[in-house]
Amino acid sequence: MSGAAILGYGMAVPDKVLANAQLEGMFDTTDEWIRTRTGIRERRIADMGEATSTFAAAAGAEAIKRAGLLPDDLDLILVATCTPDYPVPGTAPLVQSTLGAGRAGAFDLNAGCTGFVSGLAVATSWVESGLGTHVLLCGSDTLSRFTNYSDRTTAVLFGDGAGAVVVGPSESGSRTGPFVLGCDGSKVEWLWIPAGGSARPADLQTISEHGHAIHMNGQDVYKHACDRMTEAAREVLGDEPLDSIDLVVAHQANARIVRTVAQRLGLKDEQVVDNIAGYGNNSAASIPIALAESCASGRLSDGMRVLIVAFGAGFSWGAGLLTWGPA
Repeated sequence: MSGAAILGYGMAVPDKVLANAQLEGMFDTTDEWIRTRTGIRERRIADMGEATSTFAAAAGAEAIKRAGLLPDDLDLILVATCTPDYPVPGTAPLVQSTLGAGRAGAFDLNAGCTGFVSGLAVATSWVESGLGTHVLLCGSDTLSRFTNYSDRTTAVLFGDGAGAVVVGPSESGSRTGPFVLGCDGSKVEWLWIPAGGSARPADLQTISEHGHAIHMNGQDVYKHACDRMTEAAREVLGDEPLDSIDLVVAHQANARIVRTVAQRLGLKDEQVVDNIAGYGNNSAASIPIALAESCASGRLSDGMRVLIVAFGAGFSWGAGLLTWGPA
C-alpha cells in the first residue's frame, strides 16, 4: 500500500456578490440581524451560464497546476456536490471533459456539506490501495439555485463556489487520514430539498410550494451540528493532543456553530479558521475554499497538522486529520 498526500489545491468563486444590504429589500431582515446570527456579511452567487461544474473545473485546474501535473496524469475525478448541473449525468464527467482529463474515471459523491471530508476519505483510500496514483477531488456547490429567497431563515445562509485538491502518493506514509464518518438517516427531513427526485417528481404543486428549494429545521440542525462535529473531532483525534493541531477547518455553516464546537473542544482562537463572512455556507466547497485561503494568506503551510470537520444533510458528519502538503 502507498501513502497518500495532498499535492495541490485550488479554489474558484463567482464574481457576483450578494451583500446583506441587498437582502434587506427582499424580506424582513437587516445586515445586523444576519451578521449577529450567522456571521455572514456577503456571499458569492453564480451568474447566468455558470453552474457547479464551472467552478469545480476552475478550482480543479488550479489544483492540478499547483501539483505540477497535467490533466492526463489524473486517474480519477471526484466531485462532492449536492447541487449537480443535471440529474443525469453527474458533474464529474463534465469536469473531466472541461479539463481534458481523458484518462480519468469520474463520478459524483453526495454527502451534503460533509461531502469534502467524505470525498477525501475516498481519494485517500484510492491512492493507498493502488487503484490509482492521482485523484482530483472537487467540492463544489451552487446553492443559490436551490434557495427560496422569500424565506429569510435559509436565504441569508447560502453561497456558491468550489475548492479542490489533488491527492497523490507519499513516500513517507499517508499524510491524509485517519477519517471518521457518520450518518443518521432518520432525520433527512430536517435538512433537505423535498421535490425534484424520484420520490416526488416536479409538477405545478411542487413548484408553487418551493419544493425544489432547501428546507431546514434550523434549531435542530444547529444542535445536531454542534454535537456531532464535536464528537467526530474527538473521535478522530484519539490520543493526539490538541496543541499538536496547527489549524482547525470546520465546515462554514454558521459562525456560532464553529465557535461552539471550538469552545467544546478547548481550541484557541488562533487554531480555528473562520471565513464565513465573505462566502456564506458553500456546502461541500466550504472546507477546501478555507484551506486554499489559509494557504494564500500564509496561515497554512507544508507540514502543519490540520483537523477538518463537517456536518450536513443526511444527517451526515465527518472529521479527518491531515499533515498538509506533500512529503
